[in-house]
Amino acid sequence: MISAEGAQLGIISTDDALSQAQSAGLDLVEVAPNERPPVCRIMDFGKFKYQQKKKQHKTHVHQTKLKEIRLRPKTGEHDIEFKINKARTFLGHKDKVTVSVIFRGREMAHIDEGQRIMRQVIEQLEEISKVESPPQQTGRRLICTLAPK
Repeated sequence: MISAEGAQLGIISTDDALSQAQSAGLDLVEVAPNERPPVCRIMDFGKFKYQQKKKQHKTHVHQTKLKEIRLRPKTGEHDIEFKINKARTFLGHKDKVTVSVIFRGREMAHIDEGQRIMRQVIEQLEEISKVESPPQQTGRRLICTLAPK
């Protein structure tokens, strides 16, 4: 048996160990059940579980996700600002952001308007992101990928 301070108390009967734990106001926890005799320790079990959970949480690694923001050449200024703020939160969570300007129907005649919107988004996000792939036209879409700095 091991005391709350970490000192070894030797081999003690279960009843004596339980009474010592109760007098200390702590729990008797079986640390190594497969040993002969089994090793027990006097500790606060709730605190022990909390520390184990905390250790496990620290080892968790964030998986970067790819988020998309879709815009059109006719998208209003306020709506663009709203989407940029959403992209800021994605980048703040260490996720990559794909900015897509989608052209429909006769909007293909105004590709320059779509490029202006793309430049505006990149400029407003440049302090917290870097351009991973520059804007490029693929069919009816103008696509750019931003990664967090």
